[in-house]
Amino acid sequence: MAELAEKTEAASPRGEAAGTPAVKTVELTKRFGHTVALAGLSMTVPRGEVFGFLGPNGAGKTTAVKLLLGLLKPSSGEGWLLGRPVGDLRTRSRIGYLPELFRYQGWLSAAEVLALHCELAPLPRSSWKDEINATLETVGLSDRANDRVGTFSKGMQQRLGLGAALLGEPELVFLDEPTSALDPVGRHDVREIIRGLASRGTAVFLNSHLLSEVEQVCDRVAVVDHGRVIASGTMDELLGGTAVRVRATGLTQADKNRLSGYGRIDDEGEQMTFANLDPDRVPELVASIVSMGGRVYEVAPRHQTLEDRFLQLLEDEERS
Repeated sequence: MAELAEKTEAASPRGEAAGTPAVKTVELTKRFGHTVALAGLSMTVPRGEVFGFLGPNGAGKTTAVKLLLGLLKPSSGEGWLLGRPVGDLRTRSRIGYLPELFRYQGWLSAAEVLALHCELAPLPRSSWKDEINATLETVGLSDRANDRVGTFSKGMQQRLGLGAALLGEPELVFLDEPTSALDPVGRHDVREIIRGLASRGTAVFLNSHLLSEVEQVCDRVAVVDHGRVIASGTMDELLGGTAVRVRATGLTQADKNRLSGYGRIDDEGEQMTFANLDPDRVPELVASIVSMGGRVYEVAPRHQTLEDRFLQLLEDEERS
């Protein structure tokens, strides 16, 4: 797969509002009857940033994306994409979108699918051939250009969907679970494509359940739950805390429950990880385990992962 990261020359932003954020929302809200799907979403995504939008199922992520793309109308609040109000038709040609669930006509070839998207964009017909060839190379499908999509694996179809989102060098790209059907090599390739997009000034709005992927590629992250953003910031800001892993035997479940005062415990049998534990309290923790009759074999610091922090945020939100 050719890497967009090699294209390091920054493209000059198009449009009359080039200095504005790629995405900006103020109290964006969506209700379906008495159900609040999105409650006062406020955020800003600068151009050239890879922004992770995370949350459990039913948190409002899909609703937010549909509102931003103009597929739903907000109940209240405002939003802008590339300096224009959400739903502005002139802006749509500058936006790429890979939905989580998509289907292409199985009787069309990969090149024909991309040609259809060139027409829908719309892109100048004189540019179609170069656009299609470059896109197929970028997503690693050059040798399958004339093959019917119905013969493609799920991973190959996902690559093709990503290619459709990249046609015309969009200034903003929404990617919904872009690596869910890909093997490790494919996920690596997509990370490189995303980094290449950011290097040329394109903003990437990434929605993914693969938190390890998000951690590797995103500049900033927002975590949404029950329709509200419960945390946001850079990776350093969100993952600033450290955890401590303890390997011990001889503890009952009741003993482990009593240790919850030292922080949220990720219990894996003999191994327990305590999130956001103050290093000064480690000797106290070890003494507590020993006093309960436990035997401690290892104590090791562990940097908090995005998954650790994500679960902790959801747990804190549930408690509150």
